[in-house]
Amino acid sequence: MRSIQRLPDHLINQIAAGEVVERPASALKEILENSLDAGASKINVDLAQGGIKLIRVSDNGSGIPAEELALALDRHATSKIHSLDELEKVATLGFRGEGLASIASVSRLTLISRPQDSALAHQIIAIDGGLHPVEPAAHAPGTTVEVVDIYFNTPARRKFLKSDNTEYAHCEATFERIALAYPEVEFLLRNNGKVIWRLPAQSLTERIGAMLGKEFIAAAIPIESSAGPLRLSGFIASPTYSKASRDAQYFYVNSRFVRDKTALHALRQAYRDVLHQDRHPAYALFLQLEPSGVDVNVHPSKVEVRFRESQAIHQFLFHSVQKALATTTAGHAPAVTLDIPSANPAQDLATEPNNTHPTPPRQEPTTTQQRSSARPSFSYQQQTIPLHVAKEAVGTYDKMFTGVRDQERERSEAEASSLTRNHTNISTIGFPDPKPDENNIPTLGFALAQLHGVYILSQCQDGLILVDMHAAHERIVYERLKTAMETDNIPTQPLLLPISFAADRMEVATAHEHGEQMQKLGLDLAPLSPTQIAIRGVPVWLKEGNAVELARAVLKEVREFGLSQVLTERRNGLLATMACHGAVRANRQLTLVEMNALLRDMEATERSGQCNHGRPTWTRLSIRELDKLFMRGQ
Repeated sequence: MRSIQRLPDHLINQIAAGEVVERPASALKEILENSLDAGASKINVDLAQGGIKLIRVSDNGSGIPAEELALALDRHATSKIHSLDELEKVATLGFRGEGLASIASVSRLTLISRPQDSALAHQIIAIDGGLHPVEPAAHAPGTTVEVVDIYFNTPARRKFLKSDNTEYAHCEATFERIALAYPEVEFLLRNNGKVIWRLPAQSLTERIGAMLGKEFIAAAIPIESSAGPLRLSGFIASPTYSKASRDAQYFYVNSRFVRDKTALHALRQAYRDVLHQDRHPAYALFLQLEPSGVDVNVHPSKVEVRFRESQAIHQFLFHSVQKALATTTAGHAPAVTLDIPSANPAQDLATEPNNTHPTPPRQEPTTTQQRSSARPSFSYQQQTIPLHVAKEAVGTYDKMFTGVRDQERERSEAEASSLTRNHTNISTIGFPDPKPDENNIPTLGFALAQLHGVYILSQCQDGLILVDMHAAHERIVYERLKTAMETDNIPTQPLLLPISFAADRMEVATAHEHGEQMQKLGLDLAPLSPTQIAIRGVPVWLKEGNAVELARAVLKEVREFGLSQVLTERRNGLLATMACHGAVRANRQLTLVEMNALLRDMEATERSGQCNHGRPTWTRLSIRELDKLFMRGQ
């Protein structure tokens, strides 16, 4: 049996490097964090062969005195913390004192630095963990760390590295995550001598626009929320901008990029009602809290954190994002407009449509073409349209386009007087009328016709709107059901003639056992025999749907999960299913009154821009886009 002995420091550093320096991107992260902690306002990064051959980071930070250069490469030597009390409220990105020592143990490292108040710079070289004497060097105020041939002395670990392109992709992702959180710092990234990113000091909004692109900004919803010591800011993307992967998710805690299960779950839950289950939301969010409220000393990579009050953080994130998403009612989503300069010079020459980096905004023409497309303001009037679905509208449109019609408003108020009134399937329930624009045109305009029994065509202030009537009505019904459930009861519409259907024994048993409690869902079921169930009432907003399919869906959920779980954990999922069964179906011919009632309901319903499955419910074609289709003015 071998005796216990102390490991040499060099071997200890190499063991630590296995966690701290997983790949070149990990080394780049450690060095960049040191530059930011040093107060740098300008950072240049040079890579060769994806960081495997060379990583060089130069900054104009506070610098390191000559007598401390050797200590900077020693294990657990740091200027960030000096006591346990400081460790429990770390306010810097680095604090463990392992980064440079670990990197130096598996590479050829050169550290050159000059303090701001010093006239001379000095350098120290570390090869395979061995330190050379400190020597004078030429350098501007600040620090440069040069890492050459990472893992040259551990061939087995070197073999685990991927191709140059793959390792560079990880390095660029690390660079982007850090640059995004520090817009006040100027960044430059070169790979194999080619400039990839050139980011000037700018505002946070401009930095996000430059790095995430114009498509993200076009779909961005700003967030500014606070509760006690917690503050959340940044942007979330509209659900229609969802991604197939989590690559567009940037979450920061006190300017540190983290991947925390609590935060990820809260954000996912906030998107649950508006995002398809196979898609992922996009966001750039910055959470600020007291340093003592978060433990960053969880893993050497410092990507994982623990919150002291994880439940409070979860609720704060969930409600902040959910509230922002709720404001994206039809036509009311906040717009973010930016003139985004190109931060990626290489992209300026690229023509591939799949490139994800931003390109300079197109300059609008100032020629006769632009002047010819300008349109004077005019009073909107409905023109005659030879479609059979518009025949009944003859004689009503003149009155319709002078404002929100009195008959619709009166009808809305009459229907709102009682939740159990007899109304058409697509009628309003007393939501406040949205404010029209200066021409008395509501946000979604007025219906013109129905297309293929699926879409509603509507003329709005600046173009044409197409609405998926089933998806839109599904969202409206879903929100009504949720609101009613919050009052612990969904109103029931009794059926004049009960509907019976054949059922298996489990369905009959479920109806017999939970029939009374299921009335909270607005569904009145009564077993008739061991093989039949009668439907005596349905939710008031679903009376036009297929009652049998609705009953079967509810019975299936209750049988599989139990009524208590269905009414708590799985409530929204069940209500979404019910709404889908009750929403207006394709190929149903709607009257103009019904179509306009649907549009008005969309304007007054939260999250009406997406259906329950995350699909968009409407889209707009502006006059400019329509002109472009027909080459008008070109």
